[in-house]
Amino acid sequence: MLRAGGIVALPTDTVYGIAVALATPGGIERLFHVKQRPPDRAIALLLADAAQASELGVVSPAAEALAAALWPGPLTLVLPARPDAEWPQVLAGDGPTVGVRLPDHASPRALAAAVGPLPTTSANRSGQPDALDVAMVIDELDDGVDLVLDGGRMPGSRPSTVVDLTVVPPAILRVGLIDEARIRAILAAADLDSAAD
Repeated sequence: MLRAGGIVALPTDTVYGIAVALATPGGIERLFHVKQRPPDRAIALLLADAAQASELGVVSPAAEALAAALWPGPLTLVLPARPDAEWPQVLAGDGPTVGVRLPDHASPRALAAAVGPLPTTSANRSGQPDALDVAMVIDELDDGVDLVLDGGRMPGSRPSTVVDLTVVPPAILRVGLIDEARIRAILAAADLDSAAD
C-alpha cells in the first residue's frame, strides 16, 4: 500500500500515526490534507534503524550521543538536512532541516526498512485528541486512510521529546516523554552541552 502511494495508519510507541512513502508524489501534502493541518508545520520521519538518520541528515556528536542513549524511543531529533538528499519540496522549505525518530515499536521500523524512512504524523485531525486505537483512527479519519494496521491500544500520554540539533547548544523544542533533565544529563556526560534550553 505504501509503495502504491497510499496512506497507512500504523501503531507507534506513543499513539497511532499516518504515514506515506517518502517518494510518493504529493504524498506529504495528502497527509496534511487528511489531518486538515497547515503545510507549514514540521513532519517527522520514522526510521528503521539509527543508520537511516545519516542518510537524511547531518548527524553531529550530540545527535549520536542522544540516539545511542534514547533510541529506540520517544525522541525526535531535528538535524540539518543532507545537501545531497532529494526532498519533496514541502519538506525542503527555505532552510532544510529534518526531524527523525526511531520508534520503540516493530511495525513502523519494519515498514521503514522495507520502503525507506516514513513521513509520519499523528492519526487525528489537527487540534483533536490523539488516536490511541483503531476505532479512534477510523472515527477521526474514516476514508482519509487507505489501510489501518491494528496494533491494539497505544499508551498515549505524552508525545516524543523534540531536540533541535541545528543550533549550538541544542535546543529542546518540546518536552514530551523524555524530560529535559535527562537530555541535559546525556549531553553533559558526553561534554556536548552546557545549557540545552
